Amino acid sequence: MAYITLRDVQLAFGGPALLDGASFSLERGERVCLIGRNGEGKSTLLKLIEGTLLADAGEVSIQNGLTVSMLAQDVPMDHGKVFDIVADGSGEAAQVLRDYHEASDACVLGDMQACERMGNLQHKLDQLDGWSLETKVNSILSKMGLDPNADLAELSGGRKRRVLLARALLTSPDVLLLDEPTNHLDVESIEWLEKFLLDQNNLTLLFISHDRAFVDGVATRIVELDRGTLRSYEGNYSRYLELKAQQLEAEEKQNALFDKRLAEEEAWIRQGIKARRTRNEGRVRALKALREESKARRFQQGKVSMATQDANRSGKLVFEIEHLGVQYDEKPLIKDFSAIVLRGDRIGLVGDNGVGKTTLVKAILGEIEHTGDVKTGTQLEIAYFDQLRNQLDLEKSVAANVSEGSDFVDVNGGRRHIYSYLQDFLFAPERARTPVKALSGGERNRVLLAKLLLKPSNLIVMDEPTNDLDMVTLELLEEMLADYKGTLLLISHDRAFMDNVVTSTWVFDGKGNIDEYIGGYKDYLEQRPDQTVVDQKSDVKKALAKAEAEAAKNAASATQPKKVKLSYKDQRELEQLPAEIEALEEEQSTLNDKLADGSWFVSDADAATQASQRLAEIEELLLEKLERWDALEEMTKAN
Repeated sequence: MAYITLRDVQLAFGGPALLDGASFSLERGERVCLIGRNGEGKSTLLKLIEGTLLADAGEVSIQNGLTVSMLAQDVPMDHGKVFDIVADGSGEAAQVLRDYHEASDACVLGDMQACERMGNLQHKLDQLDGWSLETKVNSILSKMGLDPNADLAELSGGRKRRVLLARALLTSPDVLLLDEPTNHLDVESIEWLEKFLLDQNNLTLLFISHDRAFVDGVATRIVELDRGTLRSYEGNYSRYLELKAQQLEAEEKQNALFDKRLAEEEAWIRQGIKARRTRNEGRVRALKALREESKARRFQQGKVSMATQDANRSGKLVFEIEHLGVQYDEKPLIKDFSAIVLRGDRIGLVGDNGVGKTTLVKAILGEIEHTGDVKTGTQLEIAYFDQLRNQLDLEKSVAANVSEGSDFVDVNGGRRHIYSYLQDFLFAPERARTPVKALSGGERNRVLLAKLLLKPSNLIVMDEPTNDLDMVTLELLEEMLADYKGTLLLISHDRAFMDNVVTSTWVFDGKGNIDEYIGGYKDYLEQRPDQTVVDQKSDVKKALAKAEAEAAKNAASATQPKKVKLSYKDQRELEQLPAEIEALEEEQSTLNDKLADGSWFVSDADAATQASQRLAEIEELLLEKLERWDALEEMTKAN
């Protein structure tokens, strides 16, 4: 029996139904990623399963005795001890334990009523198994590397996510619901979360994410919410794209046949009585049904249409940075950084939250004080995408924010009405009149993109542009940036986005140092120093093995009798050895390729570990077989 089942669920809030006869099941041990366009109702679906929302119709059934915990999308800004916030995940037991400790402290000071209360509270704790709560909380906090006495408000976004995840996992839920768990996390925190979730045995996951690398690393199945219905796709995100393309092609053909049939029936009904001879009441009723079906048909949400505005080319040199340094609270945030940025460079900035990525960009642009020199190239026209969206006035409408009060905007030399331009970014006229404060995170990002791309530029600076954007819009943004002729400085935690867009990467180590690597994030992983050390050790090991093999071969040659005829067994062995060695080398090459980027350790750690052990065995076997082959060849030559 499935853990969770939805049957023909209906839910609407005045507009088109968010769930329109949706059906879905979640089996034990699955890790299902729920994807869909912004505003389709993904978070609403999680709330239905969690029980904080009720469906208008249909059935949401959860297996008896099943515990479900949810990690919401929004990160709270509240104050409070980490221990207390996590303990609250146990419900009543946490409050009773707190009351007991307060009563105990008061009893020690001579409050007799508090002493009496302690007895009642102790009985309650026995019933709720509250005595083990403290041990459980400390254990999970230790596993997640969290300080139980820290104040939540002082933690970074990534640490707050860990606190909320610890709270959700405290009761050892059978099903964990995660709503955009990677939002505002740095890359290291995302990789930690991937590994942590994969290490949880028997944990069933249903999560929403637009981070394609995270989805590929964690999900065993993808379910898409599209126009009120749920469709399931086995495999990773790449496989989903293939199957989705096939589904849309089939849907397009089906719609074309429907439209043709409707047009034929409409033509028939417009003919006179004489032409139709006799009225066919059944055919008339069928036409009415076709018309109703046509009205009810929901078309897929359109795609954002985005393009940069042409600007004069900048000089070949964009920035020459020499010994740049920035301090924060008298501590060095960036130390002695030097680099040259040339026209056409697309540079990604990677590092933990708070290491100075945004600070470096602002220092380069001259917005904050710094030591060292930054020489700026000629004819620079800069467009700046701010992750805090400070360029938006929340009280003004979408149109007023983008056009700054004008009814028309200039787009590559042409004049367009603001409502027409905003439709390229999926804002219908009524939505374009909505105040920005009423928009979702993804919609606000689209407003900022619409505003940013109106400005002619030859240098685009983007600080976390991917937060809250759905996958379709992400891919369109990737295409636009890949075709951009100017220079790009990009801060992003989306590894797939970085790999597809940037040509070099600046990596912050958190101690003020910044290193430059050619290529995207995956290229950086292969080039980073610790990986180089591993490769060097491997090279040394191979060299030693080769030297030992040579020595063994020489020793065997020196002691080999001059006139020895190969036995039938030895002859057969000599004939088979080349094929055996070739098979081992092919297996070695295949395993090396699969282990190269480290992703196998995320998707299946046990299999990857076994593969690493097998590689070591192959090296030993190859040495043995090569040594034996040489020995048998020498014996043949001696005859």
